[in-house]
Amino acid sequence: MKKITLLFLLLSAQHFIFSQAKLQSPSEFLGYELGDRFTRHYRVAEYFKSVAYAMPANVLVQQYGETYEHRPLIYAIVASVDNLKNIEQIRLDNLKRTGIVSGTPTTKVAIVWLSYNVHGNEANSMEASMKTLYELVNPANPKTKEWLKNTVVIIDPCINPDGRDRYANYYSQYGSIPANADPQAREHRELWPGGRANHYLFDLNRDWAWETQTESQARIKIYNQWMPHVHVDFHEQGYNTPYYFAPAAEPFHEVISTWQREFQTTIGKNNAKYFDEQGWLYFTKERFDLFYPSYGDTYPVYSGAIGMTYEQGGIGGGLTVTTTEGDPLTLKDRLTHHFTNSMSTIEISSQNADRLADEFEKYFKENNTNPAAVYKTYVIKAENNPDKIKKITDWLSSHSIQFGNAATGKPARGFDFTTQSVNNFNLTTEDIVFNVYQPKGRFITTVFEPQNKLTDSLTYDITAWNLFYAYGLKAFALNEKITADKKYQPKAIDAESLPSKPYAFIFRYQSLNDVELLAALMKKGVKVRSTNKSFTLKGQNFEPGTLIVTKRNNENVADFENTVQSIAKGLNRKTYVASTGFVDKGFDFGSSEVNYLKMPKVALLGGDQASSLGMGEIWHFFEQQIHFPVSVIGADYFKNIDLPKYDVLVVPDGNYRLFDETQLSIIEHWVTNGGRLILIANGASAFADKKGFALKEYVDDDAKKKAEKDDKEQKEKDGPVKYGEAERKELSHSISGAIYKVTLDKTHPLAFGLDDFYYTLRTNELHFSYLEHGWNVGILKGKQKPVMGFAGNRVNKKLENTLAFGVEDKGKGRIVYLVDNPTFRCFWENGKMLFANAVFMVGQ
Repeated sequence: MKKITLLFLLLSAQHFIFSQAKLQSPSEFLGYELGDRFTRHYRVAEYFKSVAYAMPANVLVQQYGETYEHRPLIYAIVASVDNLKNIEQIRLDNLKRTGIVSGTPTTKVAIVWLSYNVHGNEANSMEASMKTLYELVNPANPKTKEWLKNTVVIIDPCINPDGRDRYANYYSQYGSIPANADPQAREHRELWPGGRANHYLFDLNRDWAWETQTESQARIKIYNQWMPHVHVDFHEQGYNTPYYFAPAAEPFHEVISTWQREFQTTIGKNNAKYFDEQGWLYFTKERFDLFYPSYGDTYPVYSGAIGMTYEQGGIGGGLTVTTTEGDPLTLKDRLTHHFTNSMSTIEISSQNADRLADEFEKYFKENNTNPAAVYKTYVIKAENNPDKIKKITDWLSSHSIQFGNAATGKPARGFDFTTQSVNNFNLTTEDIVFNVYQPKGRFITTVFEPQNKLTDSLTYDITAWNLFYAYGLKAFALNEKITADKKYQPKAIDAESLPSKPYAFIFRYQSLNDVELLAALMKKGVKVRSTNKSFTLKGQNFEPGTLIVTKRNNENVADFENTVQSIAKGLNRKTYVASTGFVDKGFDFGSSEVNYLKMPKVALLGGDQASSLGMGEIWHFFEQQIHFPVSVIGADYFKNIDLPKYDVLVVPDGNYRLFDETQLSIIEHWVTNGGRLILIANGASAFADKKGFALKEYVDDDAKKKAEKDDKEQKEKDGPVKYGEAERKELSHSISGAIYKVTLDKTHPLAFGLDDFYYTLRTNELHFSYLEHGWNVGILKGKQKPVMGFAGNRVNKKLENTLAFGVEDKGKGRIVYLVDNPTFRCFWENGKMLFANAVFMVGQ
């Protein structure tokens, strides 16, 4: 019986495989017309594989990664028979044009990459990807056969499968049968958190450069193995908005070449031709700029491609919706528009294939031999924390950025990121050097230049992101070219010999790696202490925050010494061994200045009142970065939870309504009894000016009166604000993301492991007074102006002498106020250290 069953299964599988040998259209394969329903991701992956099986001479489908929810990330390479046979040579020849691979190319083929569905609830583009794939290899389509003679097309049908299936599942659950076009129907109003983001609620379209998510890490790796000439990122916007395609809006970053600007317009005009034929509405040159380097259009642009965003109206549109103009907009309409522009882009690229390859090669020749950037070389000083150096060098490697140690030491002069001024310094052979004379030179400039040139302050995203500030690195930007002649050699960790009777193990606390060690020790039941003051032992100086693991109090840990050392070795932590608790200088290990760090039970507030992005960043931080348990609590049932069960409650950015007088009283009582409350951005605003909480909105009466006077005088001079100028007039009151220098109180546990100054990425206009009854750990002191990025002059004025980070002592507990979000997009490395301190160090 088992043999018969096995034979039946084998025959069934064989029948399935051979039944796919004939090329099928999407509707033939799926059993319904595209646009009739939302296709699940696994079916799209199956369709792509079926096309590859039916057309093996034209299509190659490969898996390049896996999502957090274990869905495959795939892409298809579509080419003519001859080109697919020669595909590896074509890929290598293209890399030769960039200089990443040495040699002279022998082929000249355009490479077009189409990326669909980065936002899960912008749901039509994965459907369009199937139609695009089919038409490219459809034997009855003579046009595509011609295009593929000189163009290779790469299709990623879904960058964000987890979010896409979340949306599809939602719509299947709540969608009417037949579909209801009423915009107020449930099917058009997604429940929190919606399908836009990935599993950890990250916006993958902001993560191309930072690579914090597994999807981004996998995609960037394969992208840099191809380096396409044209890249399109398919999106949707509100369903009442017409279609958007290139050319993009200002600001353009100044590193963008003339050709990249021109060919965007060429593509846009070709798209317009097809839209004009159908009478479809569209717009260009508005809203979507090319500045922030971590988008699906800008990252390719700064990597030599013609990078573009295409936006179809449709978010929340379901299968059909009635627009404000009274017109029906269907899923079939939306996918048809994306399909049309997919084909149009391939067509115009094929018509200009030689020029695309030539200009691509020219772009990289300029990068490698004559970069226009003011700053030619960047230096990371060797005295920086080795963990941070490893993280930044790993990041450089992931983007194919060449770096190394300086060949010789010498006096040098450059922009000092620590002081924001030009200073002399000594370049040593241990310093890390990378210059812009390399393939990724323009990308280097956009990420690391001391100041970016903003041609228009009305931008779509943050205006500052420099990783030297994000990591808190001592670094310099130089006007001269310095070549990295030596391969970078990270410092090896010296192992310290173990005495026969160790009294304690000591670990420095200077980076997120050390936080990960602390978390790992706690999870193993190891009791850890931390010093509030610096101390010296055996000639070594240890800063506040240093972790101390004594043999005493850990008698119940099985194989204590090996357990601690094994964890430390696994995390590449240097272990210092003490044979005594008597220090040379400072406080002994039994002092009250050495605190026991209790393993906290952490609750994180989520749900429809929390920012899904803000909550997701913290969720990811705990689970994927420090591997520590966290309980996500919904705002809808928060009032019913057993709050005393938790030691720490994190309230992320959000728009909260649940904190009424009763809830505030309950939370205050919980804090007084020893709870630790961490409030972030608008999470802090929910507690500002409330009874029992020290946070107060900052109002400078004199400054307010002066601003009102200035406004009045300006209005008298200019007259009433014109309707068309209103948006720009508001810029003086806004901040879209700029870097400020925060003065830190390093003696407070919230600042352990950080320097005297902290560079904060401010994305809000919140301003609070110094705490009258509390610790003002991070402050914006005196007149304010961003170190980098744009902020309106009225905002800068309001930020003078205000709180950035503070701690209120309340009974046995603590309230931590983080006015700026230190975990923003999880790429602000120093911010994660600050947040970790709030969780593990403050109030212990």
